Amino acid sequence: MSSVERVLATARFTAADRVPVIPQVFGHAAVLAGEPLGDYLRDGELLARCQLQALGRYGYDAVFALMDVSVETEAMGSTLAYTPDAYPTIAEHAVPAGADPLEPGLLEVPDPASDGRMPELLAAASVLREKVGDETLVVGCVLGPMTVATQLLGAERALYYAVDEPERFARLLDLTLEVGLCFGAAQVAAGAHLPVVFEPSASPAVVPPAFFRELVLPRLSRLFAGLSAAGAAAGWLHIAGPTAPLLPYYRDAGVDIVNVDYYVSAAQVADALPSTCVDGSIRSVAFVEEPRDVIAGQAARLLDAFAPRGGFILSSGCEIPPESHPENVAALVEAVRVH
Repeated sequence: MSSVERVLATARFTAADRVPVIPQVFGHAAVLAGEPLGDYLRDGELLARCQLQALGRYGYDAVFALMDVSVETEAMGSTLAYTPDAYPTIAEHAVPAGADPLEPGLLEVPDPASDGRMPELLAAASVLREKVGDETLVVGCVLGPMTVATQLLGAERALYYAVDEPERFARLLDLTLEVGLCFGAAQVAAGAHLPVVFEPSASPAVVPPAFFRELVLPRLSRLFAGLSAAGAAAGWLHIAGPTAPLLPYYRDAGVDIVNVDYYVSAAQVADALPSTCVDGSIRSVAFVEEPRDVIAGQAARLLDAFAPRGGFILSSGCEIPPESHPENVAALVEAVRVH
């Protein structure tokens, strides 16, 4: 089977030749290739070249047209601070202090063909799909509406706005939802098989589950429906952290693949999502701190735990840190071949 066939069969709980393995290799691909991370994040062709080199070295089931979690906010007017060897940070939010984010003309849905680094991400998706075709899954990235909203204002301001002006905050989420729909459709058109939806600001570590249910969930449902209509091969949701309280809501979001972090046990997933594909869940920092045999042992235990259930993609719970030890990533990949 091709990697695309393997992943999609697993997502549908149909027979696959083995468990897919997708370590979340983003900036690690630049470090592996000896390229400055700051360049990798701003050059789509360089990003694609590094991703292909990492794929050739490790032999896993997906490549990522993914830069960082500030592409959308930058395209909408936030100013980022870049350094050569780290991910950028937001130096100035698009919505100035004291301004109303719904002020006419202040925030608009960006054009993926021209705004910020969006064109470079589309270029990366196009190059990757041209090189791997339908043999390897090409994964893009869009941020969820809650995360984009917090980045436009700053997290604290956004949460106060949600409490003080709930109706206007809901309108802001409708705007940021449109950003995800537009950018995600552009990624599929450029060649991505699907975009993974990152929504870290909806984690229970940030907002209560009731907030997620009332404000975020309906918009995620619309986002995944729109991405499916645009041709995405599956809906993949990534919310890191202690997400066990959110698991029962994921089915209502129309999600096919759910990323879970190491906080969530296999038993919790099996109880809450018996028929939804799970991606995870080795602690990301373990790829930096632990020896190879620890990674191999954790992978084997996950494979054993999910074997009776099926619908499992072996992965890290979040991004493989850029400085991860290559032998640890290789151990994760090797685990599915020897299990």
